[in-house]
Amino acid sequence: MQYLVSVIDDKSNPGSTDRQPAISAFNERLIAGGYWVFAGGLADTDAATVIDNRGEQTVFSDGPFVESKEYLAGIWVWEAPDLDVALELAAEASKVCDRKIEVRPFL
Repeated sequence: MQYLVSVIDDKSNPGSTDRQPAISAFNERLIAGGYWVFAGGLADTDAATVIDNRGEQTVFSDGPFVESKEYLAGIWVWEAPDLDVALELAAEASKVCDRKIEVRPFL
């Protein structure tokens, strides 16, 4: 089963910015354990563009699709045998990157 693991940051209480060495070490463990599929950090929400082409004209809007103090800062995609393993890894990921983590299985 594959899981989308979202890293949630908070503009009013951001996670620590000096976590890259710990995150890199965690990623190496994910790779060695066979859990790693993909990962990437995201630019700040100021760099986002929302496109809505459901009407007669395409509308491009600067910024995120919702205004919120919390935002998606990065993602992992993991392969895990079950949700319990994914949640155990996510608990460790939250500590390693000093941010909230959301885990959702792919359909």
